[in-house]
Amino acid sequence: MTTSVFIAWRSGDDAAGRWGPVARVDHEGDVYRFVYTKGARSLEGFQPFVGMNELETVYESAELFPLLANRLLAKSRPEYEAYLTWGGFDPDDPPEPLALLGVTEGRRQTDSVEVFPCPLPDATGCYLNKFFLHGVRWMPPAALERIARLQSEEELGLMLDISNKHDPYAVAVRTNNGGDRCMIGYVPRYLAKDVWQLCAQCQQDFVALHVERVNPDAPLQQRVLCRMNACWPEDFRPCSGEEFQPIVDVPLRTPGVARA
Repeated sequence: MTTSVFIAWRSGDDAAGRWGPVARVDHEGDVYRFVYTKGARSLEGFQPFVGMNELETVYESAELFPLLANRLLAKSRPEYEAYLTWGGFDPDDPPEPLALLGVTEGRRQTDSVEVFPCPLPDATGCYLNKFFLHGVRWMPPAALERIARLQSEEELGLMLDISNKHDPYAVAVRTNNGGDRCMIGYVPRYLAKDVWQLCAQCQQDFVALHVERVNPDAPLQQRVLCRMNACWPEDFRPCSGEEFQPIVDVPLRTPGVARA
């Protein structure tokens, strides 16, 4: 079984910066494989990561690449079990590193890198994805107070933010309890285009967003874990844009590639 994640990079600051995929990492058997995607060439200002300087090289390693390993909380840290719980994982049965990074996103407070998986259909062929609410640290005090009162399984609403001057595909998230409606953050940018398509093609009753869990003691970027369910349209192909395509072909178990 192969586990894969994409690495996104931000050009510019949080307010006006543009996020885009620049690399893909696969874990197949006992090998980790890193390849740059075409987004690395089109995203203004991007420079190759340290130790992986060639855009047209496939890198392999028996160990998780330092770029990603450094984004996992050390098992020796006292908050390690809480860190797993924040992402909805069982501390007694921790996931493999890429699966963990796919939910925690490997985010740092003032960083230009995020890690994310490409959504896959669930066992019933429908869309199921979990993600942490983005943009929380930019929300006003009233929104933070409302976030503190969120409950597990509480229904949330999606708003296509057509007036957002920084991101034409921005999707805002709001509480959905009658008169107590409050914007509390955003869907991650790397999912936004897909959410627009799902909202356009799925019947309203087949697009749902709920609170998976609230982590009051977690950093803001891991405060609210959301769960989105939707239909999976026949022509729906997430992560299929040009920027997601590898610069070089990556056949399985590629021989003779660079070792990190």
